[in-house]
Amino acid sequence: MAGHKDHQLSEGIAQSGRLSVFGLFAAQVARIPRGIAITQDDCSWTYKALHDRVCRFAQVLRELGVTRGQRIALMSENRHEYAEIELAAAMIGAIVACQNWRLAEDELRHCIELVSPSLLIVSERYQGVITKLKLGSVPQITLGDSYEAALNAAYPLSTPADVDPEDGLVILYTSGTTGLPKGALISHRAEIARMTVLRMDLNVTREDGFVAWAPMFHMGSTDQVLGTLMSGATVHIVDGFDAERIVDIMEVFPLGWMLLMPGSIEPVVEILEKTGRQAKSIRAVGAMIDLVPLSLAAKLSRLTNAPYLNSFGATETGLPPASAMLIPPGTMPKALSKQQSSLCYVRLLDPEGNDVPEGAPGEVAVRGPTVFSGYWNAPDVNERDFSSGWFRMGDLFQRNKEGGFDFVDRAKYMIKSGGENIYPAEIERVLLSDKRIREAVVVRRKDVRWGEVPIAFIARADETLTEEDVEALCRGALAGYKRPKQITFIAYDAFPRSTTGKILRHEIEAMLRKDSRDDK
Repeated sequence: MAGHKDHQLSEGIAQSGRLSVFGLFAAQVARIPRGIAITQDDCSWTYKALHDRVCRFAQVLRELGVTRGQRIALMSENRHEYAEIELAAAMIGAIVACQNWRLAEDELRHCIELVSPSLLIVSERYQGVITKLKLGSVPQITLGDSYEAALNAAYPLSTPADVDPEDGLVILYTSGTTGLPKGALISHRAEIARMTVLRMDLNVTREDGFVAWAPMFHMGSTDQVLGTLMSGATVHIVDGFDAERIVDIMEVFPLGWMLLMPGSIEPVVEILEKTGRQAKSIRAVGAMIDLVPLSLAAKLSRLTNAPYLNSFGATETGLPPASAMLIPPGTMPKALSKQQSSLCYVRLLDPEGNDVPEGAPGEVAVRGPTVFSGYWNAPDVNERDFSSGWFRMGDLFQRNKEGGFDFVDRAKYMIKSGGENIYPAEIERVLLSDKRIREAVVVRRKDVRWGEVPIAFIARADETLTEEDVEALCRGALAGYKRPKQITFIAYDAFPRSTTGKILRHEIEAMLRKDSRDDK
């Protein structure tokens, strides 16, 4: 009967094939109730204790009227409640929109209003920022005493909602090619698949923990926190980058992926070199080797005795599509070719959507269970980026004869700075809003610490405009990491343009490189 063409799954059969992020977490609670789920500073919570808190907060959400599919905007530094809130949302089928507290007020207001939240949760640290936004009548909960009081007064919710794996769980924001962030909706299915890929390609076991120091609004932390708690290991939460604390954890606990990005590697290397301290066990270390001096990457992997992760992924796809290459400890690779990740299929396409031949550049198109569920409230962008059922990433690679992938360029011009993606349009939108600026273009410049940083070239409409004026303009509208690290004034006619009048960024970059050589 199971193979008959008219066979229809009963609801019971259908449900038996579905499991949510909360369901997998609950399975670990049943398996290792006394196992340590989360540590932060000098505190720790067992799986049983965390489960109790999650179920209590799920009941709080229910009593506030939050139902399946509704959004919760969360604005907080890294803290254990962040994971509790995401798991409670997973239990009832709600969606957590993880707010980037590094954004300027206008950007942050856009991100919150984009998702029309039914509830706003904010930590005491960012309460003042939220108050300034004047968001109207959205109900709020403040992390701290009032949150704990609500938990203590609630009876734990006993029955999870009937959550479909395709239901959204988190919204993580990405830089926008048109100037404002987009909200990437990531489902239970995608988070479960991302956890699986971590174990298939990086050899991470269910005993290997994760250090969540990167902001939890970032996929580098949220994916791994949820994956770790679905696996039964320990999440070590750190409130921002703290090299000493990170090394302390590395010494004592077995870890899976020790995420270190450009800008965070040098302080860890310095401590390990000066003290001779050693990591207990790490399955993979680092990220984005293209943006790290190879000697520094080799030194980090040697000191931690862990392979360096030659990664290429995205908020929209997780570690895939090409993060399966582990460079042996202490090795200086001769090439930085990427290796296709598990659980995905990668194609390289020309502008018409045809596969390109081996050795020819093509845009990365990916299909697989780790792929997100589209950008929130952006039908036109989704129509374009999900052409023919494949997610088009906007990055150009070529397939080499060994089957690996070599980076060529970014079809969507982007700056990768210290783990954050920056689109020039975000900065140019702010610059061109000032009537004193006639033309502006932002390009990337290599940077020893951050990998890349944004640089602005400006044609003045008002010759009294100064660098200090531009810096003040950007300070009021952009997150710190997005602000130009160098401002160069040039004549309007000096901008190199195509026959259609479009500014040629690659020629601006060439001008920048020439100036750098001339200064030496």
